[in-house]
Amino acid sequence: MNVTSVDGTSIFFEQRGDGPPVILIGGAFNDRTTVVGLAEVLAGDFTTIVYDRRGRGDSGDTSPYAVEREIEDIAALIAQVGGTASVFGHSSGAILALEAGAAGLGIDKLVAYEPPYTVADRTSSADDLVDRVRAAIEAGDRDEAVRLFLVEGADTPAELIDGMKADPVWGWFTALAHTLPYDLTIVGPGGRLPADRLARISTPALVIDGSESPSWFAATARAVTAAIPGARHETLAGQDHGVLQFPETLRGLLTDFLK
Repeated sequence: MNVTSVDGTSIFFEQRGDGPPVILIGGAFNDRTTVVGLAEVLAGDFTTIVYDRRGRGDSGDTSPYAVEREIEDIAALIAQVGGTASVFGHSSGAILALEAGAAGLGIDKLVAYEPPYTVADRTSSADDLVDRVRAAIEAGDRDEAVRLFLVEGADTPAELIDGMKADPVWGWFTALAHTLPYDLTIVGPGGRLPADRLARISTPALVIDGSESPSWFAATARAVTAAIPGARHETLAGQDHGVLQFPETLRGLLTDFLK
């Protein structure tokens, strides 16, 4: 199914289950297929909506990019399912969910899993990273765009990149390389936490980190929780940033909070 955003961009989505609507938002290198597992886990209790963010999968893309356009995409999906919905976001998708909450969309409840702001125990990415990634894409060098994002934006050790290039997943990464500037724009220069904007969120919010993730994710989750009035923080035992590969582990926490 498709919904049309304010700027005319067609956004493709799939709907499952029955119950209160929940929109699931993936982060970098994600399209709707990477959150389908979680959608199916939750579909027994909720109407789950997965979608291709603009520039991905079967959705369109309209220049120039702005975070506000992606917020409008979420607003169009919320309107499609009745005017209000809960949202779950992972990684940069979690930041997008938080930005949607700060913008005052009709969000019933908001869940953010490991939003990658930089607050402690982590070196901030350079403010010009998004420009250099965009330049690599414009030059046709998707490999370099992905390398820059992984090493400087996602803390991947540089010595691992050659091995990753030999893995089939590298083709998935490069196919979505043109959307990496979008995720970097969402995270913002240096990944600095926008406490003033987060303080505008009035919907009930849950911020989650995984116990096996690097310690800075927990520090960031706590900082985000502190910035949002009345927000709740939980650490998911045994999980890390790859939690979408193990969606069943999220069932209890999300069901209890979203119902």
